[in-house]
Amino acid sequence: MKMKFGALVVAGSGKIGGHVASKNRGGAYLRTKTTPNNPQTTAQQNARALLGSLSQIWSTLTNEQRLSFDNAVASFATTDIFGDIRNPSGINLFVKLNANLGNIGESPILTAPAKVETVSAIMTDATGSWNLSYFYLLFADASLNNKTVLVSATAPMTQGTKFVKNKLRVIGYFEVTAGQIDVKDAYEAKFGAAPVGANIIFSAKEITTTGQAGVPANIKATINPPV
Repeated sequence: MKMKFGALVVAGSGKIGGHVASKNRGGAYLRTKTTPNNPQTTAQQNARALLGSLSQIWSTLTNEQRLSFDNAVASFATTDIFGDIRNPSGINLFVKLNANLGNIGESPILTAPAKVETVSAIMTDATGSWNLSYFYLLFADASLNNKTVLVSATAPMTQGTKFVKNKLRVIGYFEVTAGQIDVKDAYEAKFGAAPVGANIIFSAKEITTTGQAGVPANIKATINPPV
């Protein structure tokens, strides 16, 4: 349970007893805690195995290697839900960067990298027909060419669905070529063929060669009829 104190408690996030504190556009709220289903999917097991492997690798690093991550944490500070600046620990930074690298099929780095600027993977269009052999995501920033993006997607949704964060699933990583990537095969491998008229949310973010992730960007696509 995270709380921020003022004259009285002014914000909270996390679990306490049988309740969960959080916030949305309407403000702070408290709800009854529920226990989510844990289906033990292959993706879940792979993610847990990756984190376990990285923890083991951390234990084998030299003092100098671990110190490089400890000394780099200020450069990788993030802003928490209260707007406060938080530094990760050295091991958290090591795991975060290398988990990103693992998600794009790259080997782990053993010393902390310099902080670099990433590109927002804003998409201008999602176009194609599922009945053809392609479905393209098109990117606005040309500097993404020849860089790697990690893509997540939802299963087909109804038109009115708005909250999708908990519905996104990683479908694969792609190298951007000529401002676009073809996600058809990867999507079908995860969810199967989408019916005509289905609404799908795609989310993409850049992953650098040192595991640094850009801000994810989303786009809604509607599956077109055959052409």
